[in-house]
Amino acid sequence: MAIQANQIFVNLPVKDLERSMKFFGEMGFDFDERMTDNNATCMIIGQNMYAMLLVEDFFKSFTHKDIADTSNSAEAIIALSASSREAVDEWVEKAMAAGGSSANEPMDNKFMYSWSFHDPDGHLWEVMYMEDEAFE
Repeated sequence: MAIQANQIFVNLPVKDLERSMKFFGEMGFDFDERMTDNNATCMIIGQNMYAMLLVEDFFKSFTHKDIADTSNSAEAIIALSASSREAVDEWVEKAMAAGGSSANEPMDNKFMYSWSFHDPDGHLWEVMYMEDEAFE
């Protein structure tokens, strides 16, 4: 039997929790106030998908490893699917308007369209749309 999770929580270190909440709030994301305090917030990405934004010192309490320096390395690419090519553009344009930075130019691979941005802490987010026909 294959292992399947019911939910996903991606934990990301942030330098300034208020700034991160403002950035993602301007993009249109909501937060679960029951899981929000001075150290962390739970950003609701979608059904059963969450990003825990953790102040760096609090994040460090969960690991003995150093936090990645996102100015010169990537710790992960967080890819989110959108409902259309237009939605991809809308999400990334909102990220840029809220203070994010471009990670690359839009990539059009016919059946898949994507565009990436960095949030204020340098985490790399990719927004993508794949046509259903690509899997038929």
